[in-house]
Amino acid sequence: MSGATVAESGSAFDADVKSQFPLLRRSVHGHPIVYLDSAASSQKPDAVLDAMDDYYRCVNANVHRGAYQIAAEATERMERARSDVARFIAAPSAREIIFTKNATEAMNLIARSWGGTNLGPGDAVVLTEMEHHANIVPWHILAAERGFEIRWIPITADGHLDLADLDRLLDGAKLLSVTAMSNVLGTLNPVPRLAAAAHDAGALCAVDASQYVPHLPTDVGALGADFLVFTGHKMCGPTGVGVLWGRSELLEAMPPFLGGGEMILDVTKEGFRPNELPHKFEAGTPPIAEIVGLGAAVRYLEHIGMESVRSHEVSLTGYALRTLTERHGTDITVHGPSEPAERGGVLSFVYRDVHPHDISQVLDQSGVCVRAGHHCAKPLMRCLGVSATTRASLYVYNDTSDIDSLADALDEVGALFGY
Repeated sequence: MSGATVAESGSAFDADVKSQFPLLRRSVHGHPIVYLDSAASSQKPDAVLDAMDDYYRCVNANVHRGAYQIAAEATERMERARSDVARFIAAPSAREIIFTKNATEAMNLIARSWGGTNLGPGDAVVLTEMEHHANIVPWHILAAERGFEIRWIPITADGHLDLADLDRLLDGAKLLSVTAMSNVLGTLNPVPRLAAAAHDAGALCAVDASQYVPHLPTDVGALGADFLVFTGHKMCGPTGVGVLWGRSELLEAMPPFLGGGEMILDVTKEGFRPNELPHKFEAGTPPIAEIVGLGAAVRYLEHIGMESVRSHEVSLTGYALRTLTERHGTDITVHGPSEPAERGGVLSFVYRDVHPHDISQVLDQSGVCVRAGHHCAKPLMRCLGVSATTRASLYVYNDTSDIDSLADALDEVGALFGY
């Protein structure tokens, strides 16, 4: 690994992680790639790419219904991945793991199936001002149809949730749906406290863990969640596969989300009977190779150790906050908590009055890949008083040299725009 090793960045492991991600061997514009956009989508290690390639080359058959050997092997690989995911988030049972297209589809499944059955006039759903659009728009769509109220937990000036009015906001609510970690601020929310408050008020708690599961040890029971969603492509896995976990008694009571294929137990001209969990919510041919890849990603991260992943990112986030502040002073404002232990490795910043898209394009000339825009969180942008930010986000393959490259490239931004 170039620059400081993972161990030197404060983690318990010192493997040459970066070399295991083939895309990071590329150069662009004459510079080695410095990939700082993992909050949007992570890179994939050889272990994941090899697992998917092996599936297509050696197994490639549909699952569950075939009686021949390679069909049985395909089913075994897919169901192994389901068990891997269940273990990774400490789910009580693999039958509670529902594979979806992504976290957005998983949240829409909750809204349509559970919400469509349980919400109506006089009810309320509680969200926060830092939610991703995927945890806002499904509730807006359903509220327009069903006539329930959406309430909002505000944020504080330092990027935390303002919980002073939590009991009133939850009074009469049926669901609290909250991000475990903000994709803009990096804020780690107190999910166990929030879930306990929701339960005390007679509400359920759904958790958007898309930014949480890839970076921290996850235990759905310890979090107190009733539903939890995340996506494969942010945790070293492929695009096209996400996960919904839900308590089995809730999933059993919910109607199917989509119809056809494996979600069927029986069909007559008069009606149908849905299949048992988890197949009840997995209509049609699933993304088998992607699920196999997600299972490989889980095993890859388990090999590193999620405590080590977290330790590395806390250390590297601290280094990034210090470096950007020392190098650029008052020219840069990083939104979110100032304490690395209270946040993930997501650094959304404003650099003087330079537009984030201009910053991103200038950084790209140095091979530094960052995200620019509203990050699918327009309500939060309005709370911050900005239209967009530049976002650098860290993962297991980043090290201190990547942060130094970011700081150096920002010098180029300053020089270009006359600062």
